[in-house]
Amino acid sequence: MGLDIPAVPWTNWNLYGDSFGGNLSEDGEKFRGAIVGQTAALAPADGRLYAVRDVTATVESLDLITASILSKKLAAGLHGLVMDVKVGNGAFMSTEAASRELARTLVEVANDAGLPTVAVLTDMSECLSASAGNALEVCEAIRFLKGEIPSMRFKEVVMAFGAELLGLGGVESDQASAKAALQGSLDNGKAFERFDRMVRGLGGGSYAIDQLPVAPVTFSCSALCSGVVSRVDVKVIGMAIVELGGGRRQSSNAIDHAVGLSEVAGIGRQIDRGEALAIIHARSKEDAACVSYSLREVFTISETAGTPQRPVVLDRISRR
Repeated sequence: MGLDIPAVPWTNWNLYGDSFGGNLSEDGEKFRGAIVGQTAALAPADGRLYAVRDVTATVESLDLITASILSKKLAAGLHGLVMDVKVGNGAFMSTEAASRELARTLVEVANDAGLPTVAVLTDMSECLSASAGNALEVCEAIRFLKGEIPSMRFKEVVMAFGAELLGLGGVESDQASAKAALQGSLDNGKAFERFDRMVRGLGGGSYAIDQLPVAPVTFSCSALCSGVVSRVDVKVIGMAIVELGGGRRQSSNAIDHAVGLSEVAGIGRQIDRGEALAIIHARSKEDAACVSYSLREVFTISETAGTPQRPVVLDRISRR
């Protein structure tokens, strides 16, 4: 689950250099945080190199993937980096061994370049939380910051990455104290307050997070049989969101931030026939109905519980 700031109305996430620093303040007070995207000024050669990879069948080259990922991070002048490397059927790398090799390579190259880096392997054999797609994911993240826990898997990943960042930044000395500090910020409301201030500093206005786009149509994708969800094809979920308009087939395509899925069934959930496997948020009934056919293929429903749900945080890769 990513945090898609462009889904928040009026925010400007294309900041770089002086404009980046200048926008990290509110009424003259620095709040030292922002979520931003890559601009044309940041590692501009990367786009050209990717185009070359595309036409030379080297998109999956480990060395070129590493160069593409780290060129942007190194150009940004970071002091510490925590990388999320996915494992599972929704991951870019096809096997767990390949994901581990990528994580190890990223850590070694980044640290050799003077950037303290840790990689965390996380499971992507099912959705991280109950929502998938832009504004729906942002809404769930906001709920989490307000003290609700939409998913223990979601919380586990947030706490793991937050603890690593606090350690790299020298704020906390160990994982236990770092996670306790993070929990304290959630409990006292500072985590949400900081996010709200960041959105305002990025131009979102006082009520931006209360005005996330909403799709006009919701449609229940119902199970055709009863049983236990034993497998979820996350890659097909991603393609379903693209079909709805929530992702790009080409770089020139516009993104509809309102569409996506909510209440997505996870592995191990007991499902009755006719019960929703997911709620589709779409622009039209036709779009929703079309996606529902492919979406039913996402979920394998067995008579009995199969393989237990995997831990979401699988491993931590640091420099040898």
